[in-house]
Amino acid sequence: MLNPIEGEIFCVDKPLTWTSFAVVKKVRGTLRTMLGSGNIKVGHAGTLDPLATGVLIICTGRKTKQIDQLQAGVKEYVADIRLGATTPSFDLETEIDATYPWEHITREKIEKVLQSQFVGTIEQVPPKFSACKVGGKPAYKLARKGKEVEIRPKTLVIDEIEVLNCGLPAEPTLQVRVVCSKGTYIRALARDIGTALGSGGHLTGLRRTRVGDAKVENCLSVDALLQYLEGETYVMPDEAEEQRLAKERAENKLRAAAVKAKRKAAEAARKAKQELQKQ
Repeated sequence: MLNPIEGEIFCVDKPLTWTSFAVVKKVRGTLRTMLGSGNIKVGHAGTLDPLATGVLIICTGRKTKQIDQLQAGVKEYVADIRLGATTPSFDLETEIDATYPWEHITREKIEKVLQSQFVGTIEQVPPKFSACKVGGKPAYKLARKGKEVEIRPKTLVIDEIEVLNCGLPAEPTLQVRVVCSKGTYIRALARDIGTALGSGGHLTGLRRTRVGDAKVENCLSVDALLQYLEGETYVMPDEAEEQRLAKERAENKLRAAAVKAKRKAAEAARKAKQELQKQ
């Protein structure tokens, strides 16, 4: 039995082209229908771009208070990068704006650059096509209006980075696995890797395979999650509120008993000390 008011956590494999908010909206709409109430909180722990797929953690009710904790977990990605060209958004959202030589790049050079420059604590300038705030506004809103956007570098940690596939020397393609901290923009990483190799680079595909303990192989598709929600039974809002109040009363009684016991022990210790002083 599900209790969305008290809180549930679902792990979804976000599909390509969907925004993270679109997944939240679908889940929230289904829960509102099942509960017969519009008073239901639903949120996600860590945005995925529309052109990315993979782990998206959805929280409901009081479990939304755990979002900061959940999205702080270590993340793992598999990223496809094309060398020799850049785009303003650092991915396929925008068209190629410049091309660069790439014939000088070898797999050996890539391995060396990744391990020497992209493992450990690094500085990264987030993309201007991102939700980073500039003057209180999301940078992407300013960038899409053609305005100049200046974003300060951020400190982040990359625990692991490894080459999974390399198309060189035939094609300037690269696939890497990245284990990193919250706040890492893999699009910006693609840009920086291209620059470090004396070329350019942009992201052509991205899949988030892990967030904390949540792994993509254990995630449900959006359709499977909605089907699951439609077939479940629920603790209805009124009953959920009654359960919450009963739980609070029980916890208050336990706290009061603990305080009383502590005071009683302190009083007994005080009297014992007085008796010793009299002797």
